[in-house]
Amino acid sequence: MRVIGGEFRSRKLSTLPGLKTRPTPDRLRETLFNILAGKIAGVVFVDAYAGTGAVGIEALSRGARRAIFIERSHSAAEVIRHNLRLLELSERAEVCNGKTLTVLARLESDIVFLDPPYELEKEYVETLLLLGARDRGSAIVQHASRFELRQEYGRLRRSRIVKQGDNCLSFFEQGVFENG
Repeated sequence: MRVIGGEFRSRKLSTLPGLKTRPTPDRLRETLFNILAGKIAGVVFVDAYAGTGAVGIEALSRGARRAIFIERSHSAAEVIRHNLRLLELSERAEVCNGKTLTVLARLESDIVFLDPPYELEKEYVETLLLLGARDRGSAIVQHASRFELRQEYGRLRRSRIVKQGDNCLSFFEQGVFENG
């Protein structure tokens, strides 16, 4: 796995052995950050269910001020810390080891990226409702194309959906009505 663009473009990242994590494919990450190009500079970006941290590291590489990684697995959190040290990004990042809903409840952020493991699909709704109760911020959800999300969760409304193969990215923003 590698960083797609920005300051750390083409740098390799360590990954976890086996199939415990489901990394966001390179092409989907590239699409995500092409869409966010004008919105990423200077933001606080949360990579929830972070796995190896590739999405949050990509955000830092492309100009996010700070990235917060939420990961329940201790071994995955160590891989994220290793990748951050490797790229000398530790001072611009925080790795939170714990349950996503618990950690997110105490964080302030501009953009939250969610990609829970498939067996935790119920957490999409709980997490989006938590984020939809806030006054600001947006959420991007990676999900299987067969999995349907509602158009709105509290103050969050879906503004865009992008499909690539079996994956979708649903973009939710505060008070925005769907347009595509």
